[in-house]
Amino acid sequence: MVNIEEYVDRTSELINLPIKPEHRPGVVVNFQRIAAIAQLVTEFPLPHEIEAAPVFQP
Repeated sequence: MVNIEEYVDRTSELINLPIKPEHRPGVVVNFQRIAAIAQLVTEFPLPHEIEAAPVFQP
């Protein structure tokens, strides 16, 4: 499991984007939400006969 707080801290350092201390809790909460949504998407089972579309057409 990824430590979201550490991820936020390290990534902000890596991309040279300081996060003010008063904003950090909100950033961490939003990344926790993003991780939860991403988990739903990546764990969603797809049938084996599904093929990726070569071009997105809405």
